[in-house]
Amino acid sequence: MRALYTRTKTILREEGLATTLKRGITVLRRYLIRYDQVYLYKHSLVERDETDFLPRIENFSVEIVSSNSQAAELAAKGIDIRQLSTHAEKSLDKGGIAFCILVDNELAHIGWAALTEEAKKTIDDVPYHVDFSNGEACTGGTRTLPKYGRQGLMVYGYFKRLQYLREIGRVASRNAVAIDNIASHRAHARFKPTIYAKGRLLKVLGLQFWKEISLDQEPLIFQE
Repeated sequence: MRALYTRTKTILREEGLATTLKRGITVLRRYLIRYDQVYLYKHSLVERDETDFLPRIENFSVEIVSSNSQAAELAAKGIDIRQLSTHAEKSLDKGGIAFCILVDNELAHIGWAALTEEAKKTIDDVPYHVDFSNGEACTGGTRTLPKYGRQGLMVYGYFKRLQYLREIGRVASRNAVAIDNIASHRAHARFKPTIYAKGRLLKVLGLQFWKEISLDQEPLIFQE
């Protein structure tokens, strides 16, 4: 509850009352009934040229946080990722890794990768399968602060996550993207992924129903 309270204060301060109320209503509705349709992605972890993915912004840096002690060190510098993500502390304990893009020492973008099933559940509760035991990983929890939108931070953030996973020996990365999230689909298209299935998730008062439908090819709408 403390993390949720802190997160609410942060949204209120940075995005205003209207956005805070809208998000609060959305969260409440999702506890009662939820219906999501997603595309399921698989990314190969081939070597890529970083210059092809650089953001359209200057004075940025990247912090990769893989433990709560590292998160505390970053918080001591005035950037506490646990104020932005209610799941952050638990994610870091379970094998989650936060990829933070800072602009002029301000958090502009954050995205997560998970190396374990326990960590995956904290960053994305869509129940698609990730074969962690055979070297796969997944990503989720991506967010760009509104004032830094349209600067290419989402694309660069994905590049850094895929690069990191490749460097530590992972063989592939999976994730789910809401069908109507066109901006995210376009960002993913830069990496030439496979969209291998469509997923449907229904939750009603604690009951969960999940179905995957295999796809033969990537939808053309997301081609660059």
